[in-house]
Amino acid sequence: MKIRVGVFFGGKSVEHEVSIISAIQAINAFDGEKYDVVPVYIAKNGEMYTGEDVGKIEEYRDIPALLKKSRRVFLYSEGERHLLVQYPMKRFGNSVQAEIDLAFPITHGTNVEDGALQGYLKTLSLPFVGCDVTASALGMDKYAMKTIWKANGLPVLDGLRLRAREWYSGKEQVFARIRSAFSWPLIVKPVNLGSSVGIRRAADEEELKEALDYAFHFAETALVESAVPHLREINCAVLGDQESATASECEEPINHDVILSYADKYLGDGGAKKGMSAAKRKLPAEIPPDLRDRIRELAQKAFQALGCNGVARVDFLMNGESGEIWINEINTIPGSLSFYLWEPVGMPYARLLDEMVRLAFKRQREEAEISYSFDTNILAGFAAGGLKGGKAGVPKLSGSRS
Repeated sequence: MKIRVGVFFGGKSVEHEVSIISAIQAINAFDGEKYDVVPVYIAKNGEMYTGEDVGKIEEYRDIPALLKKSRRVFLYSEGERHLLVQYPMKRFGNSVQAEIDLAFPITHGTNVEDGALQGYLKTLSLPFVGCDVTASALGMDKYAMKTIWKANGLPVLDGLRLRAREWYSGKEQVFARIRSAFSWPLIVKPVNLGSSVGIRRAADEEELKEALDYAFHFAETALVESAVPHLREINCAVLGDQESATASECEEPINHDVILSYADKYLGDGGAKKGMSAAKRKLPAEIPPDLRDRIRELAQKAFQALGCNGVARVDFLMNGESGEIWINEINTIPGSLSFYLWEPVGMPYARLLDEMVRLAFKRQREEAEISYSFDTNILAGFAAGGLKGGKAGVPKLSGSRS
């Protein structure tokens, strides 16, 4: 019997379009002998749609037209069954559009990769692929992830977290804090966005002002850190869970500017169709074998320090002259699921998807052994109208002190 996989993508995120590309790449890579794949597109207003055309990339040239010929649905769980039910429901007849065994979120950015969608799926008791709620949230907060990695002895650059209110209510004070902590040039980025959205380099106070204004256009909180001299960026993906994890080949993306941009990642040759897999890169990265081993080891440790599951890509910054390495960030649902990093180590895309599905069902089995209820008769002592809060309605236990 085939596994019925619902692939969820899109959502209210600046990386909406990138998610569509990543998801449809995956939909086309699933082994049809093992899986029935149900595409579920999440529009920017949060509405979900499914249908035959939802899994076709060419249909997204005209999204309003696509939605008109697709079926709006919502998720409904009935016991252990997980259903996609059309909305509005039929007055008569069956409104179920599909039944799925597993959700496979291929979403990027805030509201969908940051634990929000994962929490929704968990509330429905629907097994899902990838990081759980906490790891997803940590993986979207560049400051929080750095804090945990630093506490685990992993190399990260120091960063200063700033909120938009601080900046707009006292720019001179913010400048003074930054000057006392860092030397020029600086990197400014929204604390919770991916795909290089909102990132700027600042060589002086005027550029810093522009960079902070730009970052706060996308997020309420920004991160400031020193720019690495002679910068080279090295990426490595990790597949696994807390018990076991393995690292992919390392790549070096090719930048057209001093930092890797959104255009470098997605607007290169074939980028509109191939997403992150179309970015220019050196694969494998041209680094010594011992450095490759160290980066792969650090990637595994970074992955497990955050409690990740499935596949994630860990991005590193390297001083090209000194060889110093720092962990920059993690992408808990990387563009194109980083399938291109696994093929050089002998794992084709279809097998990568198999492994991610296996890990999701493994987590489901492990969680089934955890008790989420605690037998108690604490409510038995309440009379009607007695729930007024505080200690007034709590029945006094024999021999206890109130």
